[in-house]
Amino acid sequence: MGTVKVYSTKTKGRMYEVWYTKPDGTRGHDRGFKLKRDAEAHLATVEVSKLKGAYVDPADAKIRIAELGPDWLVRHRASVTVSSHHSVESCWRVHVLPRWGDYAVGALTRRELAAWLHQLGEERSHTTVARARDLLAGILDDAIEDGRIVKNPARGIAIKRKPLPDEAYLSHGQVESLARASRHPTLVRFLAYTGLRWGEATALRVRNVDVVKRRLMIREAVTEVNGKHVLGDVKNHERRVVAYPDFLDAELAEACLAKSREDRLWVAADGGFLRQGNSQNGWFQAAVKRAMTEDPDMTRITPHDLRHTAASLAISAGANVKVVQRMLGHKSAKVTLDTYAALFPDDLDNVTHALSSQRRTQLQL
Repeated sequence: MGTVKVYSTKTKGRMYEVWYTKPDGTRGHDRGFKLKRDAEAHLATVEVSKLKGAYVDPADAKIRIAELGPDWLVRHRASVTVSSHHSVESCWRVHVLPRWGDYAVGALTRRELAAWLHQLGEERSHTTVARARDLLAGILDDAIEDGRIVKNPARGIAIKRKPLPDEAYLSHGQVESLARASRHPTLVRFLAYTGLRWGEATALRVRNVDVVKRRLMIREAVTEVNGKHVLGDVKNHERRVVAYPDFLDAELAEACLAKSREDRLWVAADGGFLRQGNSQNGWFQAAVKRAMTEDPDMTRITPHDLRHTAASLAISAGANVKVVQRMLGHKSAKVTLDTYAALFPDDLDNVTHALSSQRRTQLQL
């Protein structure tokens, strides 16, 4: 057990201090208590925390967030794509470090963090707010593991909900109209019927295509960071196999023609990675505008909307949520349902009809 001792200062007079043995065997010393009962209460708290294995050395809790952040970012880099890490590192520099860098890790409170995230949400997108919260939570998780704090005040803080976008879904006819109006018709059809992300499709090599089984091995993706293409792992590190329909056989065979196994299926004129083009007048948007003049029901879309189209067409063809999840490379079926729940058939009537039929049978009604 520790001890409570009295001491005197010229300015504050009689005060109390607490002496105790830390878990590592060294002596702990906390002072500045005006009342003896406050010192005794503090000592009791220290002893209980030691018994529970939750003791935190006050000196360890004084380390600043600015000192912990860089090490966490280095470790984080190994678990995400280059573009994801770039976004997180930018969030650290722009939002987290200026606001919390000088704070001691043990001084952060849940209330302060929640207020800051709420204010940030008034000015920034849901994605930015969630990224800032999760970044801080990751740093504080490390602090817990190192014994600097007991609880993580950033974990579980609610933030504003992400607004559901108005997804654009093309019909088979609209996909064909867009493809015919495009400089890269095969790529348009390919995106609309496989659901690949742009970076996954433009990173595909000939060796990733199995023309016998009609399978695509999605192993890498290209992202654009500060205007430069960076080749890396796929999102969520979820390597997967995606099937493509037979009507793409001839076009994919042509895309692979006279190429080595390491060549890309689609490349830019200079041999580099193919870009989507300017969002206003690039090659893709030019194709969209031409298709819109032919089809009044055609809507303005982006290449990423072809991924939504692929999901929509697969669901309408009878694909279940697990199949769509695997096709799109979502981390979980929950992500797929959160995004496309409205597209799946409503089975509520089927359930109620089945229950009624079962009841009539068993009760012989």
